[in-house]
Amino acid sequence: MRSQVKYLILLFVLAAKSVFAQDYDENVINSIDSIFINVYDHKHRAEYDKAVTSLQSALLLAKTASDSVRIAKSYNIFADLYIDRDRHTDAIAFLDKAEEIQKLSGDKIGHATTLTSRGLAAVKQKEFRKAVNYFDEAEAIFETNKTFESFNKVSMSKGILYMELGEYEEAIVKLENSLPIVDPYEGNFLRSKVLLLLSEANKKLGKNVDANIDALNALNIAKSYDFPELMMQSYNLLYEISEDTNQLSDAIYYLKQHNKMRDSVFSTDRLVKIKEATAQFDSEFKENLIQEMSRNSDELNQTVKISKLTSILSSALLIIISLLTISLYRNNQIKIKTNQLLVKKNNELQIAKEKAEKAMQAKAQFLSTVSHELRTPLYAVTGLTHLLLEENPSKHQEEHLKSLKFSGDYLLAFINDILQINKIEAKKLSVKKDDLNLAKILQDVVNSLSTTAKENNNKIHLELDERIPMYIIGDPLKLSQIFINLVGNSLKFTENGDVRIIVNVEEELESSIRLHFAVKDNGIGISEEMQATIFDSFAQGSIQINRKYGGTGLGLTIVKSLLELLESEIQLESTLGEGTTFSFAVDFEKSKKVQSRIKKKVLAAGPDLFSKLKILLVEDNKINQVITKKMLNKKGMSCDIANDGYEAIDLAKKNEYDLILMDIHMPGISGLKATEEIRKFNDIIPIIALTAISLDENTDDFYQAGCNDVVTKPFKPDIFYKKISESVTGSLQKS
Repeated sequence: MRSQVKYLILLFVLAAKSVFAQDYDENVINSIDSIFINVYDHKHRAEYDKAVTSLQSALLLAKTASDSVRIAKSYNIFADLYIDRDRHTDAIAFLDKAEEIQKLSGDKIGHATTLTSRGLAAVKQKEFRKAVNYFDEAEAIFETNKTFESFNKVSMSKGILYMELGEYEEAIVKLENSLPIVDPYEGNFLRSKVLLLLSEANKKLGKNVDANIDALNALNIAKSYDFPELMMQSYNLLYEISEDTNQLSDAIYYLKQHNKMRDSVFSTDRLVKIKEATAQFDSEFKENLIQEMSRNSDELNQTVKISKLTSILSSALLIIISLLTISLYRNNQIKIKTNQLLVKKNNELQIAKEKAEKAMQAKAQFLSTVSHELRTPLYAVTGLTHLLLEENPSKHQEEHLKSLKFSGDYLLAFINDILQINKIEAKKLSVKKDDLNLAKILQDVVNSLSTTAKENNNKIHLELDERIPMYIIGDPLKLSQIFINLVGNSLKFTENGDVRIIVNVEEELESSIRLHFAVKDNGIGISEEMQATIFDSFAQGSIQINRKYGGTGLGLTIVKSLLELLESEIQLESTLGEGTTFSFAVDFEKSKKVQSRIKKKVLAAGPDLFSKLKILLVEDNKINQVITKKMLNKKGMSCDIANDGYEAIDLAKKNEYDLILMDIHMPGISGLKATEEIRKFNDIIPIIALTAISLDENTDDFYQAGCNDVVTKPFKPDIFYKKISESVTGSLQKS
C-alpha cells in the first residue's frame, strides 16, 4: 500500500512541475544557444580544445532539458570538428547518433544537415558516389520544406566534391552559387572559406589574376574576424600564386606570414591540449554509450515490475489524465487563439513591410524627379544672375545679385547631395577602375576649395608620402567626392586654422598598395555624444550649429556610403575645442601606365578662339535658349538654335558647326537618339550633352551614344566655357 501511495504522490508532483517547466526550458535553450556561439568562435580560431569542452557543456544541458533538436545538433557539431581534424570514422559515429535522434523526433531539417555532413565525410574518404547521394537527398529535403537558405551550404559542399574530383570549372559554378551564405553561427567564416576554394580552383585553371583577388578577399575577411587557419591557408595560396607569377618579393612576404601563423596556431602546446581534450571526451562518450545501454536494460526490467501495479493505479491515473486533459484542452484553445493572432499580426507586418518598401521606392523616385525638375528653373535663376552680374550693375543691385547667386549655388549643392544619396540607396553607383594621378586629384580638390578656405582665413596643407606611385588604379570621381566633402566640412567648422590632407603608404606589395588617408583640422571638434550620429543623413550636431554654419547634413553620409562601395570604413577622432580627424584606408592596384608625367600640347583657349566658333544649340526650353545663347554671345560665339532633335539633325546636315550643345530630355526624339543619328554622317564634330541627370541616368550612355563630354544643368559659367574650350581644342588637335 505504501508503494502505491508513493507512486500517486510522484504522479501529482510531475503534474505540478509541468506548470513551471516552460520557463525553465526557455532559459536552458537560451543557455545552450549561447554555448553554441562560443563553440563556433573557438572552432573558427582553431581552439579545438576549448570548442570540445564548451560543446560537452551544451550536450549535457540539452540532455537535461530533453531537447532532442539540440542534442542532435551537438552531435552534428562534434562530427564537423572531427571531420576538420580528418577523424572521419569518429565523425560518422556522432552522425549516427544525431540521425537516430532526428528520425525519432521527426526533425527533417536537422536530418538534412546531418546528410550534408555525411557527404563531406564521404568526400574526405574518397567515396564520391556516396557523397553525391547524400547531397542530393539533403537538397530534396530542403526544397520540400522550403528552406532555401540551406541550399547554399549544400552547393558549397558540392563545390568541395568537384574540387576533389579535379573538375574545377564545375567547382567554381557551385561555389559561386553558394554565395551569399546565410548562417547565424559561421556566415563570415564560410564566406571566407568559399573565396579560398574559388581562389584555389582559379589557380588550378591558370587564372592567376582571379585567384589572387579571391585569395586577398578571403584573407581580408579572415583578418577582420580572426580566423587563423583560413589566414594561414590564404597566405600559403598567395605565396604559391606569387611564385607562379614570378612576383618573388610578394612570395617571400606571404611565405613568412604563413610560417608565422603556422607556428602560432599549431604550436606543440596547442596540439597537446587539443589531443588531451579530444581523448578525454572520446573516453567519456564511450562510457556514456555503455551506461546508456545498461540503463536501457535496467529500464526494461523495471517496466516488467511496474506492469504489475498497473491495475492498482488505473483509477488514479484516469483521474489525473482527466484533469490533465481538461488543462491541455484549455491550453490548446489558448494556443489556437494565440496562433490565429500571430498569423494575423504576421500578415499585417508583411503588408506593412511591402507598403514601407513601396514608400521607399516612391520616395526615391519622388526626390529624383523633384531634383531633376528643379534644375530647369534653377538654371534660369543662376544663368540670368550670372548675365546680370556681368552687365555692370549698381552697388546695391550687385549685393542682391550676389545673394541670389549664393542661394542658387546652395540650392544646387543641396539638390546634388539628395541625388547622390538617392543613387547610393538605389544601388545605382558602381566602382570604376581607371588609371588616376592621386596627387593631381588632391591638388584639384585643394584648388577648388581655396576660395572657401579664405572665407574663414584657413590654410589647406597637402602632405603626400614620396613612395606613392604617380599612377594607381581606382575610381577618381568617387575619391574627389570623398575629399571635397571631408575637406569642405573641415573648412566650414574651422576659423583661422589649418586643414591637412595626409596620405601615407600603409602596405605595399608588388602589384598592389594600401594607402591611409587622413583629413585633420584644428576646428571646433565634435562632442562624444554627437560622434555616434554624425554620419546619419541630415545630422548637424545641434540646431545652434545648423543655424550658425548651415549645410545639408548629407556630406558625411555620402562619404561613409562611398567608402563602403570602395570596401573601406571611415574612422573619426575628435576632441571638443581642439579639432577633428577623419581617416580611412583603401587598397589600390598598381597601374601599368608609365610612371612619368606626359606633357600634352594644349591650344590656348581665349577670346580669339571663342570668336571664331559657330555653335548649334539644341534646346526645347525657351528660357534656357535665351540664357545659353547670351552666354555664348558674351564670348563672341555665334549660335543657331534647334528646338528639337529632328531640327538638330537637319541643321547639322545643312551647315558646318564647330560644336553642338545637345539637350538630352526633349519631346519627339531624345538628345541621345539625335546624337546617334548625327554620328552616322559626322563623326568628327564635338557634341556636349546638357542634362539635369536623374536617378536612372548613366553618363556612360551619353558617351556610348557619341557625346564627347557632359555638362550638368544648371552649369557654372567657368566650367561651361572650359568644357567648350577643351572639346573644340581636342577636335582641332585630332584634325
